[in-house]
Amino acid sequence: MANLKGKLETEVELKAPADKFFKIWRSETHKLPTATSKNIQGVKVHEGDWDQHGAIKIWNYTKVEFDDDNMSFTLHCIEGHVFDTWKVFKPACKVIPKEQGSLAKLSIEYEKYKESDPNPDKYMPFFIDMVKDIEAHVLSA
Repeated sequence: MANLKGKLETEVELKAPADKFFKIWRSETHKLPTATSKNIQGVKVHEGDWDQHGAIKIWNYTKVEFDDDNMSFTLHCIEGHVFDTWKVFKPACKVIPKEQGSLAKLSIEYEKYKESDPNPDKYMPFFIDMVKDIEAHVLSA
């Protein structure tokens, strides 16, 4: 039986402090389309408000789950073309404070429908690009 589940992982060094980088994802989500317009076109609050713990924010095709204690978030894709190839597609980011800047640990958990389906390798550069755009936005603020 083929293993159809996998996880891609990488790390990105950030000059931005972990708390400021996480804050833009966590409570200033409305700024993301400005920070990385080529990657995120829209975000809206579905339940709660921008800063409320447990608020549901709908990004086009995605629901976001935050873990404040670990400064991490998981993107739960709910619809879109990724489901043509993968049964599960969950990008995640954990931000780790460092003495200077921070470290973003990025991962994409996935499950293929069949062994011949490709791994989602092409999405990691997209994720890295998005993180770097947001870091640049944080540093310019």
